[in-house]
Amino acid sequence: MIVLLIVCVATFFMVDLVPGDPVYTVAGTSDLEAEEYDAIYHQLNLDKSTAERFLIWVRDALHGDFGTSYSYSMPVIQVIRERLPYTLFFSILTLVISVPIGVLFGIVSAVKRKTWVDTVITLIANTLNCLPQFWIAIVLMYFFCIKQQLLPATGFNWPWIVGTKKFFQTLFMPMICLSLGGIAGFVRQTRSSMLEVIRQDFIRTAFSKGLTDRKVYFKHMMRNGLIPIITILGSRLAYLMGGAMFVETVFSIPGMGSLAMRCVQSKDIPTIQAVVIITTVVSCIAYIITDILYVVVDPRISLTEAKE
Repeated sequence: MIVLLIVCVATFFMVDLVPGDPVYTVAGTSDLEAEEYDAIYHQLNLDKSTAERFLIWVRDALHGDFGTSYSYSMPVIQVIRERLPYTLFFSILTLVISVPIGVLFGIVSAVKRKTWVDTVITLIANTLNCLPQFWIAIVLMYFFCIKQQLLPATGFNWPWIVGTKKFFQTLFMPMICLSLGGIAGFVRQTRSSMLEVIRQDFIRTAFSKGLTDRKVYFKHMMRNGLIPIITILGSRLAYLMGGAMFVETVFSIPGMGSLAMRCVQSKDIPTIQAVVIITTVVSCIAYIITDILYVVVDPRISLTEAKE
């Protein structure tokens, strides 16, 4: 709640940080009649005190009213309602792909530590972790779209709009681009977590009792090693919500990231404010779910301890 409050305050004062007169910024021109200027000035509540403006803005935001988008000439919440599903779809799909693959290769790397398998997996994970997503997006687009001409560069939309074939064709590259970084992160985190668990006494005890390797790895090691992995689930979703901006822009995906980019360029302040607030809310929800998962994985941890 504290984070959300800070973001709300910072977002509200965004209009005051824009260079120049906010009235001219909203109008998009400085050639205004006195009546037009006064109307916009009143519309922005600039004739009220800062405290009054903030309370009015918070009240309207709680009711889903972020004003009218300057770029689209329609209610901001309607613009968000059209764009948010795309970003949520890619964020959730990316986690569904990157978590099992990253955890699996992380376990293999930990079990095969100090072998060529561990070296190769670690090298690939570290390399992918260093590559920026927009660079990967450009490389994929050059190879698959320009050089090989196998896939369309842009045009992603739902299958009932563009058809199933084009849906999967335009899904492939952004999905790969967003998933690679997540896989690398989960591989590194899983490997580190599993190496700590392997050194514990109860693992040696399990092996001494004659349990099979698979049972020890997946029943005893994995459950105890999941807690640090859960830690990055919430942060990864938050990163995907805000960090998919360049990928969405490169592939022309009509999501929150490309919306934010366009609105920043056009100084569409109400839409930018809404994007920041809604992205923060979704991120906070992701962290709350992460805290709950802590308790599910390890009942010894209370919700109070998880939040701490």
